[in-house]
Amino acid sequence: MSIVVAPFDTADPAAVDEAHRIATAVTVADLPDFPVEDREEFGATLAHPMPGNVIVHALARIDGVAVGRVQVRLSQLDNTDLASVTIEVDPEHRRRGAGRALFAYARRVAVDDRRKRLFWNAVTTLPGGAVRPEAGAGFSAAMGAEPALAEVRRRLEIARLDDAALDELLAGARSHAAGYRVVGWHGRTPDEYVADVARLESRIITDAPMGDLEMEPEKIDSERIRGIEAALTARGRRVYHQGAVDPTTGRLVAWTMLDVGASAPWHAWQATTIVDPDHRGHRLGLLVKIENLRYALAREPQLTAIDTWNAAVNDYMISINERMGFRAVDGWTDWQLAL
Repeated sequence: MSIVVAPFDTADPAAVDEAHRIATAVTVADLPDFPVEDREEFGATLAHPMPGNVIVHALARIDGVAVGRVQVRLSQLDNTDLASVTIEVDPEHRRRGAGRALFAYARRVAVDDRRKRLFWNAVTTLPGGAVRPEAGAGFSAAMGAEPALAEVRRRLEIARLDDAALDELLAGARSHAAGYRVVGWHGRTPDEYVADVARLESRIITDAPMGDLEMEPEKIDSERIRGIEAALTARGRRVYHQGAVDPTTGRLVAWTMLDVGASAPWHAWQATTIVDPDHRGHRLGLLVKIENLRYALAREPQLTAIDTWNAAVNDYMISINERMGFRAVDGWTDWQLAL
């Protein structure tokens, strides 16, 4: 048996076909409730990375058959001593050494680029939750990595949404946020708010619990936000935003976004939700999340499920999510390896 790992170009349709086949098989087997990207969206995602990132893609072949893939993300703007790794092996070809070969390749890429740490995550089963494969955790430990942060994925099932309870939560949030003005938009951020969105997005690593992860805050500016928006548009994503504006300064001081894919209109990712530290205590996080949920539902009639992740110790955001109706599905561990 011969295992060969070799890079591929995202402009190579045959290689992207193979990578898509592998990614689809892994999702269906390991995370059957996840949305599956069709070939067009998958190819667009590979072809349009987020600004400031170099992504190295490779396929593992056993006797000429593609059985696994790896992508190594090398940030050029922040955390330039870190490499983020994703490894997927076709379920029909596991336990044959492809995962280790892909990991060795990713490690070489990181070392050659003078990175000092590798980072990735792996799903786990929560008590009473959906059964998930535990191989990722075992593999991570076998590679010498350390668990650095525990996270939990929660899902909001739209069919189970309690509109009366949501109305009550929203009314309470509006009362506590009296004076703040709520604004919403779809797609491109209005020019008057783009600098504030950049400022808030830059606070994520500072404000969110990071456990033992060694990461520096990102330095995001308006140009980078525009680059992110362009990449999402090129991927066919539909993004919905709500923010709260400080009446004194006119600046956006709270912000959240939902992200819907082209090939799975039934599903959305709940992305960033953040409130400026100087404006906390007014339920702005709850306010903008409920407003954005309703804003998106009015424009996405097929939407039936929304997923979000939180650090297991992020009691504030977990409380908001659970009051809205999000329920825990599975656990995720962020792993870190010093090189």
